[in-house]
Amino acid sequence: MVSFFSFNLKSDPESGVSYNNYSTPRSRRRQLACVSLGSLSMVIFLFIWNSQSHIYWQEATPVSSPNTDHATSSSRPTNSSSVPQTPEQSHAIELDPLHPLAVLNGPPMERFADNLRPDIQYISSWPNSGWTNDVMTYANLVYLGLITERVPIIPPFTPSHVGWDVAPIPFGDVFDVPRMRKLIGKPILEWREVKKSDSETLEALGCWNVWGSVQKSHSEARGSAVLPILKLGRPVSFLTDGCLRRTNLFCPKDISYTKTPDWIKLVPEWEHDPHTTFWTLARFAYPDTRTPNLIPPQPSPAQQLSLPPDEHLLCYDYLYYVSTQQPFEWDMDYNAPWRFVARYMHWTPRLEDLADSYVRHAMGIDPSSNEPTPPYIAVHVRRHDFAGWCGDVPLEDCFAPVSAYERRVHEVQDEILEKKGITVNHVIILSDEDDTAWWQQVDPLGWLRIDHSQTAEKHGPWYPVLIDAVIQSGGLGFVGTDKSTMSILARRRAQEWHDATYRMVRWGSADADLH
Repeated sequence: MVSFFSFNLKSDPESGVSYNNYSTPRSRRRQLACVSLGSLSMVIFLFIWNSQSHIYWQEATPVSSPNTDHATSSSRPTNSSSVPQTPEQSHAIELDPLHPLAVLNGPPMERFADNLRPDIQYISSWPNSGWTNDVMTYANLVYLGLITERVPIIPPFTPSHVGWDVAPIPFGDVFDVPRMRKLIGKPILEWREVKKSDSETLEALGCWNVWGSVQKSHSEARGSAVLPILKLGRPVSFLTDGCLRRTNLFCPKDISYTKTPDWIKLVPEWEHDPHTTFWTLARFAYPDTRTPNLIPPQPSPAQQLSLPPDEHLLCYDYLYYVSTQQPFEWDMDYNAPWRFVARYMHWTPRLEDLADSYVRHAMGIDPSSNEPTPPYIAVHVRRHDFAGWCGDVPLEDCFAPVSAYERRVHEVQDEILEKKGITVNHVIILSDEDDTAWWQQVDPLGWLRIDHSQTAEKHGPWYPVLIDAVIQSGGLGFVGTDKSTMSILARRRAQEWHDATYRMVRWGSADADLH
């Protein structure tokens, strides 16, 4: 067989000897030159073709999260239908598996259902409590997503402690979601990344009713002011609709709820405790428990649709009262949502910087100074809304006196000095108390107070409580109020992030903190 590069051999009729038609020295030089040039051309052609192909597949248009302030950057693969793709190149570009676009069909859409990928399962729930309790609720949601292997979709925070005339604030405006994703190692979504915030499309959804099974006063699902915001319920007015007041749990919604069985309650004989457990609820994500408990669902209010609990987007009405083994575990060192979720819920850099500026202002540090912020001890005294828990005990006996907090501050200062060799002179007190006489007892101690006189005007009504929470978690020491969820989270953050020393002041009766 004659190859592409073979030469034509001829015979001399006169001599009878075969010879190469290009056998002369000059012709051989031309031959070698042509071969060399042809070979070189082919090598160059292959090199350029391969390089261009490689470059094309490596260079992709960066895409950002729908919320560019909080998203990580990544790359979107080029449309495979427009350019041929070799097997080697098919793996050249991989979207960050934690990026929202890795677990959605695209950017926010008019309908959430259109944005959910068929090969991925999701989970969500709704808030209905004070802000700190809603933070715990969302940590519970993410943890339940971890154990059921579903992607959590987190709603915004509703303004229960701020005022119902205030707009909700997205979860990612408070917590650093990209950092949270990386630390947990799992994708986490916000509802604003799934459905357009300005969408007017009302969607119905089938969910599980947990609240109706863990307490006996009524069988209805627990409502939430977030549902109309997500257009999972009829639009309502924050100012005029009574459903948004905390006294009414049943806000308009278009959720078709299926009541869970009564056996989900953690302590059946304890009438006043509404806890269930994570693995009890996780069972409803799987057919063995889901299928036999599919009783007729309650029709959705707006569209009157009777929908079974959605299998693609698993949802529960309320997840605050969920634990692993016993009620109210957030103060326990083994608490699963803290260990696997909430410890990774760091504040956004913007919020941290803002809180630091308030601390420095309270300390009298010049804004132009480059000196580091000195260490401090944060004190959180919760009193105002705890009065209802005192029962027949007079408030002056029920609430711990200022002297109790002062004593605990001294203990924390001494322990920090002993363990770290650091003298902490700055003490910042934060409290919901508005009684002038009480503050007059605090002032002689020389503790610093945060000036929020213009915070709401400058930054928005959400920011006094957010800045206080950041400051509480940022000290080298912390003294809080026992049984306050805000104090519990503050001391856990300070302890986890800053190795802080802490004390919790007991209350409820005279001399309750004498221990």
